[in-house]
Amino acid sequence: MEEVRLQKYLAEAGIASRRKAEELIQQGKVKVNHKIVVELGTKINPEKDEIEYEGNTITIKNEKVYILLNKPIGYVTTAKEQFNRDSVLDLVKVKQRIVPVGRLDMYTSGALLLTNDGDFVYQVTHPKHEIEKTYTVTIKGIITKEKIEMLRKGVKIGDYTTKPANVKILKTEEERNQSRLEITIHEGKNRQVRKMCEAVGHKVLALHRSKIAGIGVKNLPLGKWRYLSKNEINKILS
Repeated sequence: MEEVRLQKYLAEAGIASRRKAEELIQQGKVKVNHKIVVELGTKINPEKDEIEYEGNTITIKNEKVYILLNKPIGYVTTAKEQFNRDSVLDLVKVKQRIVPVGRLDMYTSGALLLTNDGDFVYQVTHPKHEIEKTYTVTIKGIITKEKIEMLRKGVKIGDYTTKPANVKILKTEEERNQSRLEITIHEGKNRQVRKMCEAVGHKVLALHRSKIAGIGVKNLPLGKWRYLSKNEINKILS
């Protein structure tokens, strides 16, 4: 087998995206033949060299898998969790070592991708690819057209101004003093949709990601998962 860059090998093994794998190497978390390696240009021969991450030997034996989960509220999207809370990995049982693609906070439900393909993770999560994410948002209060326009144009969240978003009102309920919106963004700032709504004066009561990269969970019950089709995979990777 030809030599490959260490970060590429880690990505193909599903450890992390190639960019994240570079960070892991620089942090001294990867060993080659039992020695810590921090040089990003390091090349390895997978047939001869032993690669370790967090004490585990890394091998590429399993086929790549791509999964869509309809995440319920109450599950975290981290593989290791210091508070021992339920993880999305408890819901998806496959033989391959998979990781969540990006994040959904514990109190957000909906579409979450999981895979063992580091390049796929990079394709979905890197901002330059502008992968669309669509959310159904229930907020407190009756939102005005002026505030909808503010959300569409971009609002200040911390030291960042959001990029233009597609926003529309799905329903307003005067008696319950609530509004339901559909918001589509192609950024991935932490808790972005919640912060956007708070920036225009509305607290988020419920948040559900209905689609990611055009792939929806409308027909997938909460807590259930399925493999992506070849067309869905190719659409993202193309």
